[in-house]
Amino acid sequence: MKLIKKEYPAVLALIVSSLSVPAMAQDAKNSQDVKDARLESQILTTYQLSPYLRYDDITVTVESGKATISGRVESDANKELATEIAQGVKGINKVDNSMITEDNYQQPVRKGESSYAEIIDDASITAAVKSKLIWSRYVDSSTTKKGMVTLTGTAENKAAVDLAENLAMTTRGVMSVDNKLTVLANPDKKSKPGTAMADGWITTKVKSTFMYSNNVDSSDIAVNTNKGVVTLNGLVDSGSEKALAVQLAENVKGVQSVDAGGLTFK
Repeated sequence: MKLIKKEYPAVLALIVSSLSVPAMAQDAKNSQDVKDARLESQILTTYQLSPYLRYDDITVTVESGKATISGRVESDANKELATEIAQGVKGINKVDNSMITEDNYQQPVRKGESSYAEIIDDASITAAVKSKLIWSRYVDSSTTKKGMVTLTGTAENKAAVDLAENLAMTTRGVMSVDNKLTVLANPDKKSKPGTAMADGWITTKVKSTFMYSNNVDSSDIAVNTNKGVVTLNGLVDSGSEKALAVQLAENVKGVQSVDAGGLTFK
């Protein structure tokens, strides 16, 4: 009797192989879909964080690493910004921007609860205001909601109250200031200005205060400190910017005096 060679293992392997090819393809597609969704979310989140794009009517879809942007914006600059943001996201290999520019496009008015982007903005403003107050001669508290800053706490005198308000109002992003600071009945005489601070620390804090200010161009002003005396050199747009730069520098802890003779008008 002739024996027939069994081919079951080979046939089974062929069947498994034929089944695994589409399964692998489906897994690859699912993986790409997840990646595209993540890229799409990243682009949209960045648009939401941008003060120039967050209120524009923008739709983003990503397929195989290609981002397609559509919607309406108020200017070509916003359209270009949207493209640059998408191109800067790692994993995006092509951007097709078909957005329409409308000269009379009206952005939606803020309503209801703060958006995620507004919450981030408010937290950043609060941190900037607190930093300026902490670095200053007087330390107080602040909160922010939709760009409106509320100052609470105490100060040594009325001048300190007014100065804290000015520091807050000149911080980038602040829309208004509600000053609820109160003057201490018996201020601690030991906490008066003039405490010895390292010159390097003073220089850093003066520069940081300028950077957070909405009315002083920190990139045009050089700051140097020697034994508590701050010297400012550079360019300013006006007498008011020069006066504010001096005021901000004088308010930093440890500053004995400010020499602004090196500030000239542009």
